[in-house]
Amino acid sequence: MASLILPAPDGGTREYTLQPATEWAKPAAPLTARRAYAAAHVIPETTAENVPGAPARLDWEATLAYRHELWSHGLGVADAMDTAQRGMGLDWAATQQLIKHTGTEAASVVASNNPATAGKTVRDLVSCGAGTDQLDLEALPLGGRGIQAVLEAYREQIAVVSESGPKIILMASRALAKVAESAEDYLHVYSTLLREIDQPVILHWLGTMFDPALAGYWGSEDVATATETFLSLVRENADKVDGVKVSLLDATHETELRAALPEGVRLYTGDDFNYPELIDGDGTRHSDALLGIFAAIYPAASAALQSYDAGENAKARAILDSTRELGKHIFSAPTFYYKTGIAFMSWLNGQQAGFQMVGGLHSGRSVPHLARTFELADRAGLLRDPDLAAFRMSGFLRINGVDA
Repeated sequence: MASLILPAPDGGTREYTLQPATEWAKPAAPLTARRAYAAAHVIPETTAENVPGAPARLDWEATLAYRHELWSHGLGVADAMDTAQRGMGLDWAATQQLIKHTGTEAASVVASNNPATAGKTVRDLVSCGAGTDQLDLEALPLGGRGIQAVLEAYREQIAVVSESGPKIILMASRALAKVAESAEDYLHVYSTLLREIDQPVILHWLGTMFDPALAGYWGSEDVATATETFLSLVRENADKVDGVKVSLLDATHETELRAALPEGVRLYTGDDFNYPELIDGDGTRHSDALLGIFAAIYPAASAALQSYDAGENAKARAILDSTRELGKHIFSAPTFYYKTGIAFMSWLNGQQAGFQMVGGLHSGRSVPHLARTFELADRAGLLRDPDLAAFRMSGFLRINGVDA
């Protein structure tokens, strides 16, 4: 078994021995007991100018191969979302290409004979975020002109997603948070868009732990008040809402919201801390999933969902619970840097050539934090080639000054 020297909590070092690789089975049929999307990250060209403010240049082969890997495990892909660094390095020009490429790749999967995706449509396999991040926030006018600019920006992005084939996710908008003066402004923007869209969408409520610029979303910083506004929107437009994706890291709030949703509207948990119990459910209702952590734990997530399909709920819950500590660590504060941990695991597992991220975000976590990510990923059976992972981790530590 592979071993290496890791940083110790006391500031020294210690020897760590990896466990053997876990063999995770891929599904032999589509997953049905829960609907699940893994929010995928993007992989840049290793030699690109991956610094803050530089245009995003992606390694398309590796980025799309990652999505095919997720599909092969029976999971849907949530693309062009915050995990893909929307607003944190992925510019609108690169985002448009990502949406178009992912839609094309999803269509190729639909046409294939993969048993894990049999009978699926492109919209089943991939949902893409439509937002307003092409707007210059500094130049954005306030008042009615600002609201109109937000609407037009959403419409532009909705058109790109619609023409490419994926399901639309209406993302939370920093621009709307800046110009909205009341809950009525939010209801006006979203109701207008929902009337115009010809397919049910996913509504995305992203908390400030993921993006501080979204403070006061839905017109209030009081979560209960904001929730009533959100629910009024969903109830008035239930036929246009496939589901809601809530990322507030509050399990009690999610279960109460889930119970209040209209019949047929799904709650896709975005709670990367409490997903095991939320997906497992309370015996009456359960959450579906649209999770960034699923991009890191996808073999285990798939195995858990396969167990739910087989009626082995206790086994499914145990698998999800076995990944919880890793999820809490990757999404620890400052939570918006969780993407660094997902990219780091991708690199450890040989799915990208270098530990690089667009916008220089690979510097978003410390050496001790990433060493702990490595250890927890190993304990969860999520390092698919322990020898390769140990080799890469050892090199990373050496160049960062950790003595072997």
